[in-house]
Amino acid sequence: MSEQAGPGETTHEPTDSSTPTAASRQQRWTRRAPWLAFGIAATVLVVDQLTKMWAEATLTRGERTPLIGDALGIQLIYNPGAAFSMGENTTWVFTIAAAIGVGVTAWFAARARSRAWAVSLGLVLGGAFTHLLDRLFREPSFGQGHVVDFIAYFDWFIGNVADIALFFGVVTFLTLELRGIRLRPDSAESSEP
Repeated sequence: MSEQAGPGETTHEPTDSSTPTAASRQQRWTRRAPWLAFGIAATVLVVDQLTKMWAEATLTRGERTPLIGDALGIQLIYNPGAAFSMGENTTWVFTIAAAIGVGVTAWFAARARSRAWAVSLGLVLGGAFTHLLDRLFREPSFGQGHVVDFIAYFDWFIGNVADIALFFGVVTFLTLELRGIRLRPDSAESSEP
């Protein structure tokens, strides 16, 4: 059954017939996908920064408060490294990596014509951008800032809202790749009405 395209949308059959699931359905395109991606990124940024402000104003550094036994709690820490506090002495490397990640992800988000890809890229862009802001503007110095983490998972690691967005963005990215869903139509398709 063919889906009807709304205003600003087009529907095309996938050209890659090597993927059975992609070949058996149509893929819908929309020029509004970049707006969706940047809107999601902005939402992640605002929610992440507001929850970090709440954590700094409310929580005592290092003190853990259980929410669901040992599985989930809140505990304020300042992380100079990456996930699991890796690379604590090379904060500037993560600042550069975050800046590159933001630039590349924003470029792909601006080119997206798929809603699913817009969601994935928006989550990744929002998480990466808010981490970049932490690295640039938080203590102890410009480009060497420590990320505010406060969501504790068992004794494994402590993260934040941006980490959740990054996780789901990457999972969505991998799922779209495995299912053969494309970011945008081929040039031949985009020239069609």
